[in-house]
Amino acid sequence: MRMIRRVRALRRLSLTSRVTLAFAALLILSGIFVSLAAFAYGRQAAREAYDRLLVGAARDIAASVTVQDGRAVVDLPVSAFELLALAPDDRIAYRVIGPNGDTLTGFDDVSPPSATRGATLVYYDAPFLGETARYAALTRRFAERSLSGTVQVIVGQTVRAREALALDLTRKALLALGLFGAVLLALAWLVLRQALKPLDRIGATLTTRDPYDLTPMDPDAPREAAVMIEALNGFMARLDRQMGAMRSLISDTAHQLRTPVAALRAQADLAADEPDEDRRRALVERIHRRSVALGRLLDQMLSRALVIHRIDSVRREQVDLRDVALVVFEAGDHTLLAPGAEVRLDIGADPVTVLGDPLSLAEAARNLLGNALKHGQAPVRIGASQEAGHGLLWVKDAGPGPAEDMHAQGFDRFARTAASKGDSAGLGLSIAAAVAEAFDGRLELAPGPDGFRAALILPLQEVH
Repeated sequence: MRMIRRVRALRRLSLTSRVTLAFAALLILSGIFVSLAAFAYGRQAAREAYDRLLVGAARDIAASVTVQDGRAVVDLPVSAFELLALAPDDRIAYRVIGPNGDTLTGFDDVSPPSATRGATLVYYDAPFLGETARYAALTRRFAERSLSGTVQVIVGQTVRAREALALDLTRKALLALGLFGAVLLALAWLVLRQALKPLDRIGATLTTRDPYDLTPMDPDAPREAAVMIEALNGFMARLDRQMGAMRSLISDTAHQLRTPVAALRAQADLAADEPDEDRRRALVERIHRRSVALGRLLDQMLSRALVIHRIDSVRREQVDLRDVALVVFEAGDHTLLAPGAEVRLDIGADPVTVLGDPLSLAEAARNLLGNALKHGQAPVRIGASQEAGHGLLWVKDAGPGPAEDMHAQGFDRFARTAASKGDSAGLGLSIAAAVAEAFDGRLELAPGPDGFRAALILPLQEVH
């Protein structure tokens, strides 16, 4: 539970804090690496410095070796140990081994190097009185009449001063790194704050914006922020379409349903008070026709709202328009809309595959079929085909089609023609046009010598 709270607290951190923490973590890792490197460098530097002291002392001692009466004699110089005395906490060990392997002077327990392999100068590590010590073994050759052979001078020192120097170098490197890292971290925080100011400006703009203002925001921002603004603009555009559909539904409901509902109530009141049976039957028949028309209008309004909602929320998929035409035909809605009207299905053997939403396409085809049955002439055909690299989902009737002024109105909702006698086209064409446009296509109304065709023309999609 505590871990979950910590994760949530980290998620609530600002972007500046997250980047700063990430940068601090990078500096810490770099500091660890630099510390190890500095310690290794310090040890190497300390070793080289003190090795030179050992060699200097060994050379002074080797230079003091003379031959007297056929024997090697050592006169230890004081200067040989003055340099080594610079490390007062370390112990000094030395040994001079003559040509016969005997100790001329020094400590017998100082071990010589295991193998010199003919080298004049050898460095090695070995214990001295229970401590780790560093030794330098220098070999001097004598080729005189009274003495021929080698004298080996060994000078050693414990490693306390070396380790102290290495640690001191490491501490100084870490101190410099820490100061530099702190300054760099502060500069990084300031740079981040400056770089993220556009986000503060975007946040202030959104905070002061009117809740109903869904106009696109100005994308004038750094590239990373511009991506977010574009995504936000796309979201607001989808939300605006959804709210527009809701407003249209409410507006259409208030405007289109008020008169039919009032007429139904008036006719129901007349039918209830009408004593004449024939007139009452006629009023009931009129109420029925208006109820059917009202139900059809409600279906179209809900259908349009559903289609607009699905266009922005449902993922597109590969759809065979022949299947859409078959589903609409087999649903049998035309038998209720126009009982006895001849409706035929016309699909070929080749697939007509497009990218879209099957339900939205079926809704558009169902509305085109309803318009053809209501305003056109039988027989009516519904089908799918390919033309000029496009897929077509079409409905064709034997009538002349709507008047020219209907084409000029651009598929407006409840558009009325000059010859319609007050009867509107409803929402059928508006729904079909919205579906076609959503899937990168168009709605085409094409009168011809053998009838009128309304078709959704969509880009063909390769089948994978």
